[in-house]
Amino acid sequence: MHKLDRSDIALLREVTSNARSSHVELAERVGLSSTACARRLAALEQDGLIEGYQAVLGLKALGLGTTVMVRITLDSQSEDALETFERAIIKCPSVVRCLLMSGSDDYLVTVIARDIEDFEHIHKSQLSRLPRVSRIQSSFAIRNVVNRSFPPAALLPPDKGR
Repeated sequence: MHKLDRSDIALLREVTSNARSSHVELAERVGLSSTACARRLAALEQDGLIEGYQAVLGLKALGLGTTVMVRITLDSQSEDALETFERAIIKCPSVVRCLLMSGSDDYLVTVIARDIEDFEHIHKSQLSRLPRVSRIQSSFAIRNVVNRSFPPAALLPPDKGR
């Protein structure tokens, strides 16, 4: 396991806010040489602390203005039921996230759609056809307030921000 020091934490903060920064830009902001910065980033990637980089797309600009949170309950919580459902939902092209949950719902699924009519089609052609599903409940997001891939407080010292 990689023991994080101040420079590693500073690098992680910087790449989570702007992953397109060059090594030179990152090095200037965290007080390292660009070579040291590149070496540290490579180590963070190799140790699994940075799993990848991705672009955040403008969903509305792409015509995808509707986010739907879907709570799914299966007919059984057996290992076979869970595995069967998970293999199937991975193939649903409108699903952007699926979480196995504790509590009364088995899964929380995030679906991105063009509009309510598009979601109706997704519900009929994808979600309602998933195996082992006994109940589907959907909630439409009104507005995105916070959308982070990582909580900034996790990179603060334990006595600050938590």
